[in-house]
Amino acid sequence: MLFFMSCRVSLSVIRLALPRNPTLTAKPVSLTLRASKHLVRFNSVSSVSTLFSMPERRPFVRLPTDVYPVNYGLRLKPDLVDFTFEGKLEAAVEVTQGTNQIVMNCADIDIITASFVPEGGEEINATGFNYQNEDEKVTLCFPSTLQNGSGSLKIDFVGELNDKMKGFYRSKYTTPSGEVRYAAVTQFEATDARRAFPCWDEPAIKATFDITLIVPKDRVALSNMNVVDRKPYPDDHSLVEVKFATTPIMSTYLVAFVIGEYDFVESQSSDGVTVRVYTPVGKAEQGKFALEVATKTLPFYKDYFNVPYPLPKIDLIAIADFAAGAMENWGLVTYRETALLIDPKNSCASSRQWVALVVGHELAHQWFGNLVTMEWWTHLWLNEGFASWIEYLCVDHCFPEYDIWTQFVSADYTRALDLDALDNSHPIEVDVGHPSEVDEIFDAISYSKGASVIRMLHNYIGDEDFRKGMNAYLLKFQHKNASTEDLWECLEQASGKPIAAVMNSWTKQMGFPIIVVDQEQHGSDRVLKISQKKFCASGPRNDEDCPNWMVPVSICTSEDPSCTKMKVLLDQPETTINITNVAPDHWVKINPGTVGFYRIQYSSAMLESLLPGIRDLTLLPVDRLGLQNDLFSLARAGMISTVEVLKVMEAFVNEPNYTVWSDLSCNLGVLSSLLSHTDFHEDIQEFIRDLFTPIGMKLGWDSKTGEGHLDALLRGLVLGKLGKAGHKATLEEARRRFKEHVEGKQILSADLRSPVYLTVLKHGDSTTLDTMLKLHKQADMQEEKNRIERVLGAIPAPDLIQRVLNFALSEEVRPQDTVSVIGGVAGSSKQGRKAAWKFVKDNWEELHNRYQGGFLISRLIKLTVDGFAIDKMAAEVKSFFESHHAPAAERTVQQCCENILLNAAWLKRDADDIHQYLLQRKAPPV
Repeated sequence: MLFFMSCRVSLSVIRLALPRNPTLTAKPVSLTLRASKHLVRFNSVSSVSTLFSMPERRPFVRLPTDVYPVNYGLRLKPDLVDFTFEGKLEAAVEVTQGTNQIVMNCADIDIITASFVPEGGEEINATGFNYQNEDEKVTLCFPSTLQNGSGSLKIDFVGELNDKMKGFYRSKYTTPSGEVRYAAVTQFEATDARRAFPCWDEPAIKATFDITLIVPKDRVALSNMNVVDRKPYPDDHSLVEVKFATTPIMSTYLVAFVIGEYDFVESQSSDGVTVRVYTPVGKAEQGKFALEVATKTLPFYKDYFNVPYPLPKIDLIAIADFAAGAMENWGLVTYRETALLIDPKNSCASSRQWVALVVGHELAHQWFGNLVTMEWWTHLWLNEGFASWIEYLCVDHCFPEYDIWTQFVSADYTRALDLDALDNSHPIEVDVGHPSEVDEIFDAISYSKGASVIRMLHNYIGDEDFRKGMNAYLLKFQHKNASTEDLWECLEQASGKPIAAVMNSWTKQMGFPIIVVDQEQHGSDRVLKISQKKFCASGPRNDEDCPNWMVPVSICTSEDPSCTKMKVLLDQPETTINITNVAPDHWVKINPGTVGFYRIQYSSAMLESLLPGIRDLTLLPVDRLGLQNDLFSLARAGMISTVEVLKVMEAFVNEPNYTVWSDLSCNLGVLSSLLSHTDFHEDIQEFIRDLFTPIGMKLGWDSKTGEGHLDALLRGLVLGKLGKAGHKATLEEARRRFKEHVEGKQILSADLRSPVYLTVLKHGDSTTLDTMLKLHKQADMQEEKNRIERVLGAIPAPDLIQRVLNFALSEEVRPQDTVSVIGGVAGSSKQGRKAAWKFVKDNWEELHNRYQGGFLISRLIKLTVDGFAIDKMAAEVKSFFESHHAPAAERTVQQCCENILLNAAWLKRDADDIHQYLLQRKAPPV
């Protein structure tokens, strides 16, 4: 599953979603941090671990193993008017130990009758159904003991097609003629198959599935497998009975069915798999890009894994109401419309790239996750981290012009470092028990840190041995379940390297190291002193029991910045490395390619020697980005002054690379948000204008011949940044182009719409907002609606901010998109942040009920409160969630409170210095 992401837009990180309620008892711990000129004492969450003590974990027991399924025969008859469904389950089961009860998972389902028929024996009717609603289980009680052996379990049941975007639910859409209708669709990961039928809803309890759907004859019915029979339903001639082929052995969370109205485009991959992309009616053309990506991707993965795709077909389908980004159901992959549909005229470059990545991610799961499945949710990271890494490998294969690996560093690697530096992070491998705990680990640690450590591992092993180990793993565990250790064993055998020992330090303990580096010149040799310690967002610690990592360290020099001169495995707190033949005037760089998952602190002299490589571009783009990002995080942690980072940022004035600018832009956005709490916010806007004006002038507004994908991304980024910061010429041109766009004289290109919309709204009034809402209503494409929704919050007037917040909960906005409208308000201004937080508190019941504890609730909280920078706000947020429980977001709440205190400390520590520096920049030279 991919959850929906965006840039690091607030004072911390997000990624799509993506434990138990915090109770604050201990007093804040006073910490001392070193700033550039002075020491500041502040109340920190340096030990948010003591501040936010975790409550008792809910008791949880996995299902008993005395009865297990072999095959599910499942018939479902949804009612698309009354939003209910009837179901009949006939499961072939094995009884391994005599018992008079069968325990299964079941939630929001009413069982009408249940019976057990032993092979060759008499039917035994269940005498009672004991529902354990808290644990989402049901116990079927029988009057006599079910003996060892095979049998058939029969259950008739009814359920509701809910509106919570999980289980078997309804999804609202509008027909081309304007009529509102509903599709019936599924989302089962992690623990929601039990809302569609009683089942053994654990990833390790695999079985085959024979699915039959009874549906209106004018609707499309899809499931994991191909249709083998379609015939009229005898009781009602307006219905048909659609039977699907038997699935391979698989986990319940990967089962899917969709009933609705769709068009499709179809192709065949070079290895003979039928690929279809299902779109809303009348929009088949918008499925062509995803179809092209999917047909290239399947053979790529087949070759990479050296294992064929095991099903006869794969369908990719766009679902109107969908909580995540996409879901990898075997053979029937479901997507948000914006993660699948591309309009050749009205889709921007970033949307095309997003679709390519999401298709690559979900199709990777068809092998890694579906063919071989994690044994339990503790190993979720293996599924998601791996898919989040290989999606980039796949897109790099299909679209080398995207320079996608550089983008990985900004989109995933730095996001994971930011989150994992918190005291309230968690290890990659999390001990998961109760279903309410599972949603919490769909976050940037499982996905982005997971992907980053796999990228580091791939680099450490080398591609050939990595592929050999992957192939062995998939063949050994196909149609079975595996744990993290099983993968390490296969990779260890393929490479001969100590994979388990190295990787356990990255997956079983929280956090990552900062590598501290100094150097001396000895003749023609350069001697490096390298040490490691845990990096903390709140600054250095002097813990006695500081953890160590086994760190693959690569080193390059200015002689050839793209070539690794030496590799070592740092497996102790410190070491000395001797590099031969390095001239005294050459620089040495640690972690070329920014592959190792750690921060670096260079000595002053080493840093000084590297900085010219930013101006003259001799450092690779990914290393220019990494250097700046490390310095920014060191400033936030109080280890260097923020002024030093601003000076380094000014060196990027000649920067041509989109991703480097994107990361710089994100960090300046964080700083701008922080300084919105001061009276010199306008000074940082001037700094942003000065930094971005030269590249803005160079790019201009219109694309030039020979430009490509990255130029389009860069132009949109730069113009949006200049417009938001109030650059006069950009604002005037944006207003002119917006007027022509609205009047239909000159339609804005898709790549210019976001920056133009943002700019006119940021400096707009009620007329601007009215016009924008009208554009939203007229938009036929979800991408355009989302584009507008994300920037509406930029409107400055308090009464208009309130209108936008009310709009977020209106029928005009799809349920999953409410979060980005509220988040857009919170991320746009100090007033917006306050208004959004008040709005969330005032409407908490409706919002919590709407998202039912899924990862969207975590995302909403993070986007709303992460930008505060006043100590008392942490207490207010904590207090609110103590009385308004959000079990799936407890860790998120703790992380947000920690971030608020870190922001407040940063502001106290560096605000005066930043202000002085910004004033001094403006002062005329004496």
